[in-house]
Amino acid sequence: MGGATVYHVDMTLLRAGVLVGLAAICFVGCSDAPKEAQKKAPEKPPEAVTGRTAFYKMYPSARMWAQDVQGLRLSSIRMEGVKDEPGKSGAWEATFVSPSKLKAKTFTYSVVEGPGNLHKDVFAGLDEDYRSPRGQATPWVIPAFKVDSDEAYATALKKSAEYVKKNPDKPMFYLLEQTPRFPDLAWRIVWGESVSSSNYSVYVDATTGEYLETMR
Repeated sequence: MGGATVYHVDMTLLRAGVLVGLAAICFVGCSDAPKEAQKKAPEKPPEAVTGRTAFYKMYPSARMWAQDVQGLRLSSIRMEGVKDEPGKSGAWEATFVSPSKLKAKTFTYSVVEGPGNLHKDVFAGLDEDYRSPRGQATPWVIPAFKVDSDEAYATALKKSAEYVKKNPDKPMFYLLEQTPRFPDLAWRIVWGESVSSSNYSVYVDATTGEYLETMR
């Protein structure tokens, strides 16, 4: 009988060992499953951003350059591989000026790596002398920039239904400047690759959000 008892105990231990081994395999497999799923998940495509979003990505770097920094110009840059969205762009370029330094500095913000000196995230250009307005554009204080590019686009679109219907696939260009044309900082919403190549654009006040003028 003693021998039978020993056999029974050994079989029980064997079964217990098998169960523990299976549990360990399951635990390892289950813990690895989310990691494998995570590795295989496709990367989210880069998304275009609004002008104000990009501006405030660049602004901290501009403030580090000069405490009295002011805005001069903000313009959109279309990027290959980034889907166009109303009032948004894959990259933006902002020019800042410093009255105390008598200098200007251009920064870019892009959601992807681009050609030339256009890099992903914030990238600073070289300092340039700035002693007087360039063309009609004049410096503006940062708090004047209240209306984002997508909001300005929505306002411009309300005044442009007929043109958009006739030109549904036109690329968009967005320009923010302070000029003598209007008392406030203004967005120019351009249907086309640039101001010079466009035959239609709309001005929107960047402080109040009001429609200003249509250019044909």
